[in-house]
Parts: sequence; C-alpha cells; structure tokens
Amino acid sequence: MKLNLKRPLAFFDLETTGVNVASDRIVELSILKIKPDGTEEIKTMRVNPGIPIPLEASLVHGIYDEDVCHLPNFSEVGQEIAEFLSDSDLAGYNSNRFDIPTLIEEFLRIGIDFDLANRRFVDVQNIFHQMEQRTLKAAYQFYCGKSIQNAHSAEADVKATYEVLLAQLDRYQDVEWEDKKGEKTKPIQNDVDALHAFTNLNKPVDFAGRIVFNEKGVEVFNFGKHKGKSVEEVFRIEPSYYSWMQHGDFPLYTKRCLEKMWTRWMSRKDDAQQTTSAAQAQQKSQKKTFKPTTKESVPINDTMLELLKQKFSK
Repeated sequence: MKLNLKRPLAFFDLETTGVNVASDRIVELSILKIKPDGTEEIKTMRVNPGIPIPLEASLVHGIYDEDVCHLPNFSEVGQEIAEFLSDSDLAGYNSNRFDIPTLIEEFLRIGIDFDLANRRFVDVQNIFHQMEQRTLKAAYQFYCGKSIQNAHSAEADVKATYEVLLAQLDRYQDVEWEDKKGEKTKPIQNDVDALHAFTNLNKPVDFAGRIVFNEKGVEVFNFGKHKGKSVEEVFRIEPSYYSWMQHGDFPLYTKRCLEKMWTRWMSRKDDAQQTTSAAQAQQKSQKKTFKPTTKESVPINDTMLELLKQKFSK
C-alpha cells in the first residue's frame, strides 16, 4: 500500500543516553523520509552526546562512549537535520512522548527554533495501543474468546485474570521470545519463578519504579537528576537527597526501601570508620617512644674544679 501524502512524512527514531527528555542526549538518529511520489530518502548519523553514556543505555542500543567520542556533537549537525526535516510531517513509534520532544530539546539547546506549527504527527504506538486495547476485558476476549460478565466487579475480574493466565500458558508454552540483547528464550513456562522473572523485566526495587536494579544487581535511581546513579553513590555525594525523598511526595513503600538502603549504607560506613580508627590506634601504639636518659646529678667538689681548671687553663 502506498501512503497518500500531501507532503513528505519523516519517520525517525532516536537512540539516547537515557529516557529523560530534559537532560538526556541523542547518540544516534535515523530518518526515513517518504515523499508524496513514493520515493524514499534516509539519513542516519551518530553524534557525540557531550556527556557519558550510562552503561544501562549502552546495553540497550549497543553504543558506547568510545564509539562516539571522535564524532561531531549535535551543535555541528543540528542545522543539517533541521533542513532535512523542514518540509516534513513527523512520524515514529512513541514519538509524541519521547522522540519529538527530545529532538526539540536538542534544537533549542543550540538555538534552532524548529517550527512545529502546521506539522502533522503520526505516532504508530498510539494506533497500536488504541486499536489493540490492553485492558483485562480485551485480554479475556483475545485469549479466552469470552466476554466478562459483571466486568469491573472484583470477583469477576479476578476469575477472568486467572483464566487469562491459563490460556497464556497454553498459547505461549513453546513460543520463542527475543529480548533487547537478541537473546532468545521460551519464557512462558508453567512455573511461578519463570513467570515472575518474565513479568518483572524492569527489576524495580520499590514497585513504583523510582529505584531499580541495574544489570549488575545494584540499586540505582530511575528518575531525576541522579537517574542511573547508584543509590549508595548518591548517599555519599549528596546525603541530603535521602532527607529530601523521605519528606517528599513519594510512595511510602519507596521511602521504606530507601530507609533500608540508608541504614545498610550507614552501618557499612560506621564499620569502616571503626576499622580505620582501630588501625590508627594500633599504629600509634606500635610507634616507639624515646625518652632522654638522665643521670643522677653529682654535687661539684674540689677535685672536679681542679680538673676543669687544668682543662681550660692556657
């Protein structure tokens, strides 16, 4: 099928240092421009983001600091990109929520006022989510071929959820699935441990996703200015961040998890200080102290005076 276009439609995708629109940077950009006559033009480039690429991001898109350190930064290629997109409407997958605002942020940082007025935006993900609903009602119809009676009553919903899981186990028992690293497995097994692993791929610490485990199993913040940094590193460089979170508008369970990590970190810190103090005390005790030796004074007598007189007399 050929797209019915009045002006070019540019599909584009970004690979970035993270998912924070305000602070993260582009490391790779690819644009596929479809013209009204059906011809295609593609432009792909990597750029130096000017900031370190977190390991968590590199593990997703496969781009590391050494891959882009020698490349131009966005300020050097931004005008070329803006001109390439100047006559186009924009399209992508989750582009309205991430790719477009991230690109606009990059343009604004280098003083390019990329005009969005009168452009059209086509987000393919929104079509998918709205046409293929991800509600329990839709899942029950898709997997079980039935409609929920008394939908939104707790008992009807919980029974439907159970039936959906049984149907999923039958449907996906031997179905292969590929993760973001290209590794293929058959994750849907009639085993709770396997189902737990597959349904918690983001590895949240606190369920709200404010703190997650990274690839090394270390707790890291998943939001804000310390996004991607380990919790204990933030405790060390900015301990007031803990107090700010405990008094902030965060879920109670998030605060409880954070408190446990703070207690653990403080305990390690105290142990380290005690070990250091003990070592210093031991070193101090091992130092040899030297006191000047003194002889008991002897009263001066005539014999001594005579000897001194003979020594110093000319």
